Amino acid sequence: PEPGAEVTPPVSMPKETIRKALLGYRVLAWTTGIWLIALCYEMVLKYIVQVDNPPSWIGIVHGWVYFIYLLFTANLAVKVRWPIGKTIGVLLAGTIPLLGIIVEHFNTLDLKKRFEL
Repeated sequence: PEPGAEVTPPVSMPKETIRKALLGYRVLAWTTGIWLIALCYEMVLKYIVQVDNPPSWIGIVHGWVYFIYLLFTANLAVKVRWPIGKTIGVLLAGTIPLLGIIVEHFNTLDLKKRFEL
């Protein structure tokens, strides 16, 4: 902008919009984490205990839940303007058992403080 020109501040996101996006992210982070633990249980049954027919549908459910987690996390990241590195880190946290839940906890604390939710 030219010197002395008025700069328009960025449009702020309404708190209710951020609150809803955060709630969706939190629910999906926990759901993804629980299904990932179930998937690990299935893998232990299949490869360590060597059960003949472990419940193979768990992997399919986890895959779909993780896909929805990616969408909800990306939605929140755009609304709160996370940098791309942090966004990718949070997306990948859903692939490691319990890490997604731990990351969700600290992100929630941070966002509640930043946006006074």
